[in-house]
Amino acid sequence: MNEVKFHSDLDRLIEILPPKVGRCLSNDKLNDVIEIVMDLGRVPEIRHASGETEFISGDLITEDDLNFITQRIPEFTNDNRSGIAGTLHRISAIRNRQGKIVGLTCRIGRVVTGTIECIKDYVLTGKSILFLGRPGVGKTTKLREISRLVADDLKKRVVIVDTSNEIAGDGDTPHPAIGHARRMQVSQPEHQKDIMIEAVENHTPQVIVVDEIGTEEEAQAARTIAERGVMLIATAHGNKLENLIKNPILSDLVGGIQSVTLGDDEAKRRSSQKTVLEREKQPTFDIVIEIIDRNTLAVYKDTAEAVDCILRGWPIRPEIRKVDQKYEEKKPSIMDKVNELDSKINSANSMNFSFSRQQYVEQVKNFKKIYIYAVSRTIVDKVLERLDLNAEITKNIDDADIVIAHKNFAKGGNKILSAANDYRLPIYYVRSNSMSQVQKVVKEALGIKESAQTLQGYYDDAERALDEAKKAIEKIQQGAQDVELTPQSQQIRKLQHELVEQHNLQSESVGEGTTRRLRIVGGKDYKNVG
Repeated sequence: MNEVKFHSDLDRLIEILPPKVGRCLSNDKLNDVIEIVMDLGRVPEIRHASGETEFISGDLITEDDLNFITQRIPEFTNDNRSGIAGTLHRISAIRNRQGKIVGLTCRIGRVVTGTIECIKDYVLTGKSILFLGRPGVGKTTKLREISRLVADDLKKRVVIVDTSNEIAGDGDTPHPAIGHARRMQVSQPEHQKDIMIEAVENHTPQVIVVDEIGTEEEAQAARTIAERGVMLIATAHGNKLENLIKNPILSDLVGGIQSVTLGDDEAKRRSSQKTVLEREKQPTFDIVIEIIDRNTLAVYKDTAEAVDCILRGWPIRPEIRKVDQKYEEKKPSIMDKVNELDSKINSANSMNFSFSRQQYVEQVKNFKKIYIYAVSRTIVDKVLERLDLNAEITKNIDDADIVIAHKNFAKGGNKILSAANDYRLPIYYVRSNSMSQVQKVVKEALGIKESAQTLQGYYDDAERALDEAKKAIEKIQQGAQDVELTPQSQQIRKLQHELVEQHNLQSESVGEGTTRRLRIVGGKDYKNVG
């Protein structure tokens, strides 16, 4: 397990706090605290990383207490932020309508090492990386550590565009946590886009690091930087890639979105509407990483492919990485396997393959691993076998591409389904463990559409036969006595018998040879006869 070390200057923070607050605090007490909050006329409180809030003094905060702090720190900038020189601590102000400070939030800044070991292999590729995640999950921490890694270990010219001094701390001398990376301070947040361009034009960086890209102008500046061949490491507002795609201001970071009208033939081929959304251009960032929590990251290693899949409604699962695990060697990608096949083809004297390269690509790309929860494995196995589907059941949710679960477990905070949501796995629910219901959901989960894909004859016949049986069952439930179905094979009649039994009805097979068929009865005590 990678060692994660915490470095902080808590004594420097405690020194600027009012005595009645400071004497209630110690380094040990602040070990897992992320913020100290002081509002006028209220009891001061500390907020732990777990989300717990603790009141630390019985005395109310006064105007003198707030002044005690503001007199010991630099002036607040337009975004109401200040700091303590030489540290990563940040003090933010809340003002009343007259501009008077009525509250302060002291955010504790720490250097945390070891948090990027799990994605170090991606950093070393030299590709631009965009981090997403809710506030407080460690986006800035990762920028700080990546800056040091690239500047010190890779010996590259790194420039940090440091709005509000969040990455390299307050004061003119940047915090040692960024190593030999250089830092350009931004006087006001609205000037960040200008400093980004200035960094490229004036200081010949190989890598630029930016925290919180939040405006259309900053997104355009990022694209300008990327087009000049400079590696970008940045964060942006948004929890997930889907959120970013839907954000008209920032969607340019992942290629931009445009509405396209398809021709009749193309719409039919895609089985989609004529007007669809498509990616407009190449993404600014090659890789997108969602920070799910402080220990879990979801990596989309090809932003263009991920955005295309999301826009077309195709299932896509990011690679899940844990901070406390090492990832020295990445699993072969689809194109790695395709290139391996190319090598085999090129080295062969003759083309003796029974499949084409394109068929191989589709086979690898479409293969799915299914994790099932409270669903009959026997039935799922039968469905996969009978329909000859390109999928298999996995016992490990970490390996799964999709999850199929029983509807009864859709609510209630189930741990497995919560983990599936954390892993960004699509979840499909069955209402019952019947062959027809499981078959329907498996078909939906694997994206099989009647208009888009022709299945085996057995499946087509079985599907039609089960639909006929469903309609007959409805007639019986509405009062009909006997309903006979069209002749079917013994295997399909067995499926129909099972469906009838699940509806608490009775059936029998009648007729001989090719005319043998199912009769569903109501009001009589028949036993199921094959």
